[in-house]
Amino acid sequence: MTDKILIIGACGQVGTDLTLELHKTYGDNVVGSDIVQPVAALQGIAYEKVNVMDAHGIAAIIDKHKITQVYHLAAVLSAKGEQNPLWAWRINMEGLINILEIAKEKKLNKVFFPSSIAVFGNDAPKKNTPQNTPLNPSTIYGISKVAGEHWCQYFFDKYQIDVRSLRYPGLISYKAQPGGGTTDYAVEIFYKAKQEGKYTCFLSENTALPMMYIEDAVQATLKLMHADTQNISVRTSYNVNGMTFTPKELAQEITKHIPNFTIDYQPDFRQIIANSWTESLDDATAKNDWGWKPTYNLEKMTAEMLQNIR
Repeated sequence: MTDKILIIGACGQVGTDLTLELHKTYGDNVVGSDIVQPVAALQGIAYEKVNVMDAHGIAAIIDKHKITQVYHLAAVLSAKGEQNPLWAWRINMEGLINILEIAKEKKLNKVFFPSSIAVFGNDAPKKNTPQNTPLNPSTIYGISKVAGEHWCQYFFDKYQIDVRSLRYPGLISYKAQPGGGTTDYAVEIFYKAKQEGKYTCFLSENTALPMMYIEDAVQATLKLMHADTQNISVRTSYNVNGMTFTPKELAQEITKHIPNFTIDYQPDFRQIIANSWTESLDDATAKNDWGWKPTYNLEKMTAEMLQNIR
């Protein structure tokens, strides 16, 4: 039987690219959904407008389309979450629990839940952060992701729900705008470079953070979801590493393509968040379990971003 897939949060930064890639493989068996009208990139793909807090509405969509797998991407990100913590907690937690309860009731084959480097706090090693390390985050987004990881483990252990998860680094894409995260500068900078030739960064020049080009993030997600169940040893969330760079290093790479580009730095509240995060991840478990391997570095990613942004 062919799987029928629902992507919740299909209009977001990850959702747009992931929905398009899934549609290449599964065609009309893919359904996108979000709280907003579909973005232009998703025209021609089956789509349902729904709020992740509406469990009955989501269950009805799953029945209507005979859904067997859900990719649950809807969330309030780190910077936006700090502006309204209780709202962010409700969206992130109740939304996930709605999906897990529906997965149990409807006996779905698989669920994907994205976690984040936001789960790590100041007491985690900054470089090559281990798969298993203290998780004491400083943001409500990170707190909700830690709790979400444990809910995924719980539903797997107690109800045998095949939930799989990745700890995404900062993600970089040209198909969808960033959604209020602490690593958003690494997308904004490309638009400003092409449109204005200059950028004011909200992080300091030497803030090193783990990043990943969206193509690698999508491939990691699909590789995890297509892996044999017996190869999945982590039921909280897998570390996946891409590349690490600073705003200064990214700006220097952009000037190779746009020589007159300039950058200045005005760190804001997001700097405090970034200071608590890791610089790189030890993803040996993902490599060993299901063959994860990134393909983009800073040079390749920068060239592709500048080529595709209009």
